[in-house]
This record gives sequence, structure tokens and C-alpha cells, in this order.
Amino acid sequence: MGDEKTESTEDGGQAAPAPERAVSRRALLLGGAAVVGVGTLLVARDKLGWRLPGGAKERKEGAVDARGAQWIAASSANWRRADRPDDYEIDRIVVHVVQGSYRTALKVFKDPGHGAAAHYVVRKDGHIAQMIRELDVAFHAGSRRMNERSVGIEHEGFVDRKESFTDAMYESSARLAAGICRRYDFPVDREHIIGHVEVEGTDHTDPGPHWDWDRYLRLVRRERDRPARPARTVTPA
Repeated sequence: MGDEKTESTEDGGQAAPAPERAVSRRALLLGGAAVVGVGTLLVARDKLGWRLPGGAKERKEGAVDARGAQWIAASSANWRRADRPDDYEIDRIVVHVVQGSYRTALKVFKDPGHGAAAHYVVRKDGHIAQMIRELDVAFHAGSRRMNERSVGIEHEGFVDRKESFTDAMYESSARLAAGICRRYDFPVDREHIIGHVEVEGTDHTDPGPHWDWDRYLRLVRRERDRPARPARTVTPA
């Protein structure tokens, strides 16, 4: 593009360049500062995912969002600070399977080189670790848009082993999912609770063919309809 600014005419042509006007040094300085300020914010937003407006909610060390969960922090390299649902609406749960043990999930989610982590990890005995606050964006789905709108629940086990998915795991995960649905007021159905395999563009297959969706949604609905109880901090199991 050239340096001259032109205005469009009604017939789609271009009018002659507008006459130049003298601009004070003060106006240039103030205008330049404003452009730099806005530009910095836009770059930061694009690079880090910030959205305006959105203040920082109070955060308490070790606090959990889900009653009964144990706080075990993921590496800060595997999630992004946010202020959900004020800056990003939460309307999805993504169900994952580790392809390994509970301990494996904790280890890799605490590893800054891993590049990914879910908000929660559910052990086969039903114990839950919360590793990222629901306020924040976890890198769990392989899609920026899905990460921003969802909470990720990881489950111990393997997609090709039906025995991975115990009664205790289903029931505990369902209580967790019901609380999330209740907190953010979205339906318990297969549009809003999905598997990692269903995220657009993913190459993952979890939770796999042995995950009983009918049973899971039935349990989530049952738990959602129960009175909510306040969250509490749990000592290590």
C-alpha cells in the first residue's frame, strides 16, 4: 500500500488524497503512545490468549473447585492463566484416558516439557487430583478453542482395557462432571460432554470403545440433581 490515504467514492472509485493538515508534536506523542499501548495489548492477547475485559479472581493456594479433590499442581507451562467464565464461557467437558497409570498422568502433567495437562485426573479407586483451576485454560484437547471452553477430565487406564473403568471411577467422575455442569449451567448430554476423540482435528482415540457413555451420562444426571455441597481441601491419599 502507498503512503497516501484516499477515500472511496460512491461509485467505488477513489477520490483525490485529502489535504495534509499540520499535527502538533504533543498530538503525535499522545497518539503514538495510545497506538503502542493498544498494540501491546493486542500482541499480548494474541500470544497469550488474554481477553478484555476480565479481572483476576481471587486465588487461594491449594483450593479446589470440586469437593473431595486433592490439589496437585500441574506445571505452569501446561496451562494458561485466565478468568473463566468471564473471559471464556465454559460449556464443555472433555473425557480423556491416560493410556497409563494415575501416577504417570501426575508425572507428565507436572513436567514443563510435556506441553499438556488436564484439569482433573481420576484414579481407578475414585480418588481425584485437581491439577489446574477451572478458571484457567488447560492444554488438554489439542484445540485452542476447545481448551478455552472446556474442562478436561483425565482417567487412569487404557482405551483397549474395559477393566480400566471401574465402578468407583465412573461414580467419582460423574460427581465431578455433574458439579461442573451445575457450576456453569450447561446440559448433561453428548453435545456438551464429549470424548477427546470427538475434538475437531485431534488424532486421539480416547476414551475408546469400552467407555460406557450411557452409564456415564445416567450417573452424571443423577448426581447433578442432588443438592450441591461446598468444596473442601483434601489431604494426600
